[in-house]
Amino acid sequence: MAKSDLLTRWLALDALSGVGLVRKLALVEAIPWSQFWERAKRGRLPGLSEAQHRALLEPDQAAIQRTLSWLNSNPQHHIIPLTDSRYPPSLRNIADPPLLLFVAGDPDLLHRPALAMVGSRNASLAGRQLAQQWARTLTELGWTIVSGLAEGIDGAAHQGALEQGQTVSVEGCGLGSVYPARHRALAQSITQNGARVSEFWPGVGARRSHFPRRNRIVSGLSQGVIVVEAGLRSGSLITARLAAEQGREVFAVPGSVLDPNRIGCHQLIQQGAKLASDPVDIIEELLLQLSTDALNALIRPTTMDVESLPVPALLDSVDYDATPVDDVVARSQLPVDVVLEQLTEMELDGWVAAVPGGYVRLRGK
Repeated sequence: MAKSDLLTRWLALDALSGVGLVRKLALVEAIPWSQFWERAKRGRLPGLSEAQHRALLEPDQAAIQRTLSWLNSNPQHHIIPLTDSRYPPSLRNIADPPLLLFVAGDPDLLHRPALAMVGSRNASLAGRQLAQQWARTLTELGWTIVSGLAEGIDGAAHQGALEQGQTVSVEGCGLGSVYPARHRALAQSITQNGARVSEFWPGVGARRSHFPRRNRIVSGLSQGVIVVEAGLRSGSLITARLAAEQGREVFAVPGSVLDPNRIGCHQLIQQGAKLASDPVDIIEELLLQLSTDALNALIRPTTMDVESLPVPALLDSVDYDATPVDDVVARSQLPVDVVLEQLTEMELDGWVAAVPGGYVRLRGK
């Protein structure tokens, strides 16, 4: 089947009105996609009215062609169906994954270990600076920062990530436009150095109801969610709740009890979120939860050579799992003071990270 024909069928199902996402997902789960359309042609699919079944077989071709024109207008544009190998597994495994992902940029980035960073649109200068700094640090360590392209903390997180690498924006409108408009230049940078993501068709504008839906994708793409600043009415609290429901770790940055932009963070901590006062708090919590493949994905390219290390053999004594210092000493047969000094140097250079129980190797040859 031609790629355009396959996408036309997915778009027809996605566009079907009067049928919610849960019912559409149930249909896709109940009927293998290879048999889906043959079954539809032979008779009405379960749970669909006659009018809905007819709309599925006779969709709005003009709208579909406009969407396919967007896809074909730029090699950086992608439409990724739920069953496509490019669809990120972390998102596919949530309760309500989008049927389609529209991507502008690099879809491979959606498979890398990621952290969401969210917070108030009306963030303080200190909050924006902290988000930018932490995003820069975490990106340098190999994490992909995911956020929602909103003003305030979101924008600062994207900016910080772009200073060291790539970032992912999940948006509450179609990728044919940018919301807020003041982030057009930022969105363009993300397309060139990351990925813009939406479940909405390219011509769909921003609506208030879209943003809670967007938030489940922000958390679904991530191993954990960091809430930098949040008032009691902040939409980032929705993202935190969804993250907890999806089994993700939730981190909250504390602050003054007199700051209204910190009340939401303090409430999250009271409810069981991890208090994060430094990016190290997040790294230590998550590294031991990652699979070997995910740990390997955090290994970032480097111009440094292992042989350039003062004691190159010492790195071979540190595993990709937590390695006690005593084990490093025994394997390397070096004095304890030398091991501790060199581990500190390697941590500063990004070769290893201190975690509960010892050290883990972050990258190697």
